[in-house]
Amino acid sequence: MNDTSPEVARFVRERYASMSGATHVMIGADMFDMARAIVLASFPSGLTGLTEQDVRRRLCARFYGTLAERVFGGADTKS
Repeated sequence: MNDTSPEVARFVRERYASMSGATHVMIGADMFDMARAIVLASFPSGLTGLTEQDVRRRLCARFYGTLAERVFGGADTKS
């Protein structure tokens, strides 16, 4: 499904094409930071006692699936 008019799509495409590589990287980093904040906010409030390692494991699992198990080992003990 595409609900964007051809004129708007062309404008957006041209706008992004005119941006520098550094601007593209900054936009991507900002988008990742926002996604990370949304994921952190979605964690159940009963998990406030998580260690930094547990938070990293949960973030990794949310973004990258089973890669978290390969990177961090077994699952943390809190749900």
